[in-house]
Amino acid sequence: MEIIAEIGQNHNGELNLALELIHAAKESGADVAKFQLYDAKALFPKEGNDWYDYNCKTELKFDQLHALASECRKVGIEFMASVFDTKRVKWLEDIGVKRYKIASRSATDSALLQAVAHTGKPMLVSLGMWKGKEFPKIESRAPVHFLYCVSRYPTPLSEVGLGSVDFGNKYYGFSDHTVGITAAVVAFSRGARAVEKHFTLDKSMYGPDHVCSATPQELSQLHSFRIEVEQCLTG
Repeated sequence: MEIIAEIGQNHNGELNLALELIHAAKESGADVAKFQLYDAKALFPKEGNDWYDYNCKTELKFDQLHALASECRKVGIEFMASVFDTKRVKWLEDIGVKRYKIASRSATDSALLQAVAHTGKPMLVSLGMWKGKEFPKIESRAPVHFLYCVSRYPTPLSEVGLGSVDFGNKYYGFSDHTVGITAAVVAFSRGARAVEKHFTLDKSMYGPDHVCSATPQELSQLHSFRIEVEQCLTG
C-alpha cells in the first residue's frame, strides 16, 4: 500500500513552499510527492475561469522541475507528476521519473497516452471523468493501473461510492478529493493498493485544492492506519 501526497498546485507558485511540502510529505509518511506539469494557457480556459491567474502562477518551469525532483531524491521520496502534454513528457524523461500519472481530464488524450506508453514506464490513470463502460485500452509494455476517482472538489462523502468499487480486480487505487481522511481509510480497508490525497500545510491557504487536502497531521494518521492494515493482513 502506498500513499501519494498530491502537492499539485498547493505550492501556490512559490518554490520554497514546494520544497517545504516535499519535506513535510516525507516526514508524514508519504511514499510519493506528486506535482502537476502543464502549460497553463493551453490547458485552462481564460473566460469564466476564476482561477486562471492562479493556474498561470502555479505552472512549473523546467528549472523548477529539476529542483523539485532533486529535492525528492535528497530526502528519499519518489517524485511524480501528472503530465498534461507531450512536451513535458520529455521533461520528465530528462529527470528520470520512475512512472507517470495521467489525470482524469487526460484519460482520452490519445497523443499524450501514446507518448507516455512509448517511454516504457508504468502509469497511473485516474478515471474521474471517464464515461465508458469499459476502461480505456492503453497499449503499453509497462503496467497501466487505474485509480477510482470522483471529479468533484471537494467530493461529499455521500457521493464517493466506495462500497461498489472493486479494488481487487479493476481499480489499483483511489484518488481522493474529499475533506479529511475518512474516504482514504475506507479505500485502504477495502483493498486499495494506493491512495492519492491532496496535501497542504494549511487548509485555509489561497487556492482551489487546499480545502480538500490533508494536513501533515492527517497524512501521518493515514500513514499509521496503513501500517496497521498491513499488519492485520500479514500477521
